[in-house]
Amino acid sequence: MKKVLVVDDAAFMRISIKNMISKHGFEVVGEGANGNEAVAKYKELNPDIVTMDITMPDKTGLEALKEIMEYDPNATVVMVSALGQEGMMKEAMTSGAKGFIVKPFKEDIIVDALSKL
Repeated sequence: MKKVLVVDDAAFMRISIKNMISKHGFEVVGEGANGNEAVAKYKELNPDIVTMDITMPDKTGLEALKEIMEYDPNATVVMVSALGQEGMMKEAMTSGAKGFIVKPFKEDIIVDALSKL
């Protein structure tokens, strides 16, 4: 069972992702509401996969991604973005993200994306 850290500043989004992936063999081991929490929880929990929102307060998903990749170059981070954030998605992929999911998404899309990792 893959351990997943879900990071998004919107609580409903974290709950939604958690509910979607939990029934498909993923275990949500932690949650974060901003980039600072993402980095701290990654170091604490050592998850197999991180779902990371791009736009968050305090520290963006891109900044957190870069910090996590410095800490662990083998980290598996999937960025979650709204439509219209293509430029940020390109930067995320060159910074080490392993994939991305565009909001709003359906359950099969997120499960499929995480299953391929």
